Amino acid sequence: MTTAASPEQSEQPEQPEQSAGQAQLSLGIAAARNLATTTKTVPQMQNISSRWLLRTLPWVEVGGGTYRVNRRLVYAIGDGRVTFVQEGAGVRVVPAELGELPLLRGFVDTAVLGALAERFQQRELAPGQVLVEAGRPADHVYLIAHGKVEKIGTGKYGEETRLGVIADGGFFGGQVVGEEPGEWEFTARALTTCTVLALPRQAYEEVAGQSDGLRDHVRERQAERDRPQNRRGEADVTLTAGHAGEPVLPGTFVDYELEPREYELSVAQTVLKIHTRVADLYNDPMNQVEQQLRLTIEALRERQEYELVNNRVFGLLHNADYGQRISTHSGPPTPDDFDELLSMRRQTRAFFAHPRAIAAFGRECNRRGIYFGDADVGGHRIPAWRGVPIFPLGKLEVSAEGATSILAMRTGEEAEGVVGLRQTGIPDEYEPGLNVRFMGINDQAIISYLVSAYYSAAVLVPDALGVLENVEVSRTRA
Repeated sequence: MTTAASPEQSEQPEQPEQSAGQAQLSLGIAAARNLATTTKTVPQMQNISSRWLLRTLPWVEVGGGTYRVNRRLVYAIGDGRVTFVQEGAGVRVVPAELGELPLLRGFVDTAVLGALAERFQQRELAPGQVLVEAGRPADHVYLIAHGKVEKIGTGKYGEETRLGVIADGGFFGGQVVGEEPGEWEFTARALTTCTVLALPRQAYEEVAGQSDGLRDHVRERQAERDRPQNRRGEADVTLTAGHAGEPVLPGTFVDYELEPREYELSVAQTVLKIHTRVADLYNDPMNQVEQQLRLTIEALRERQEYELVNNRVFGLLHNADYGQRISTHSGPPTPDDFDELLSMRRQTRAFFAHPRAIAAFGRECNRRGIYFGDADVGGHRIPAWRGVPIFPLGKLEVSAEGATSILAMRTGEEAEGVVGLRQTGIPDEYEPGLNVRFMGINDQAIISYLVSAYYSAAVLVPDALGVLENVEVSRTRA
């Protein structure tokens, strides 16, 4: 079967085929290339990202290597997250994690905490199942081991309103261990299939009846929470306003935390090795030492950004206050979720999300017929919501189940926001906060350079950083 030649092919002159014994009439291409100059690129690297976090954070000079964040005294006792241990289908709470409950914070008697942990009862909830009802006596502490539970209240005109979502590691009913638990102020209903651990009030009283230390600790915590404080939990400043005449004005002072948080600069390091023969001879048209150093620094900067997000000591994901963490309402990130995240702080200046999370948000906007716009950042068009840019950040990892997190932050010292920390002017500085130090040449004629980057990050006040958790980025079937 023959095929017609294309017009382009028909216009080409036919090339005579050279037989096996025919002599070559001209210089071959392969031989000619040996005399030609090759155009080369510098070494390319796939793992270089835009590193918007490093470019966006305001960097504060830390001259002594340590940055201390002084705050006003806070009486709030932190609503943290509890950790569980799974044994087959059974789930139990780690006893020490019960110290995350507000009234048990700081209680260190492991035997008593272990006795409380043993009395939690596991329950399995189906979607839509009601766990507690508003107005009924609060008689259980509930820990959410897996799944999502929504808190429902009543609006001004009697309509049902959603107050929030509690997900893995969250809890409610901590007041049940107090002297007067009161009544439930909301209804709790399962959004998904849930595994919940419940501690009855009666079981707590059995343990507390055998431990005077537990009762005394709870009373002290309750008294601390009853002290005058503002809506952020800070020690109140007593003022008088709107008065007339000559009343006696109240005296006051602003109290500080006695043990402020200190951040020490972290370091990422490597030793770059180059043979002297390579450094001496193979430097045309590009310097081998410079290219080796350039790629090494790129790798260090990538690791630096990863640590700023994921490090368990100073990483932003692990330093976000639990009161500033919310869960998505339906799974994928929606405009409602972004609006709620914005409402939790003043002057939100940036969102950071995995590119797949940005794509998932775009799908939700398309589904609702909403265009979420963009913003001009240094000449780059960046996706934006309500005028706040959404920067791509691949260091926010996506789990095997297709879940990730989204950060929202206020930045800068003047705004009491999130800042990056570094020290400049260090010996042999190559870039701000990064130095390259010559380590010598060994017996194998190999040159060694120590490359170090020093950095950290600090959240000045809790509401400077918020996290949208349990963000599902996988596409669902229609």
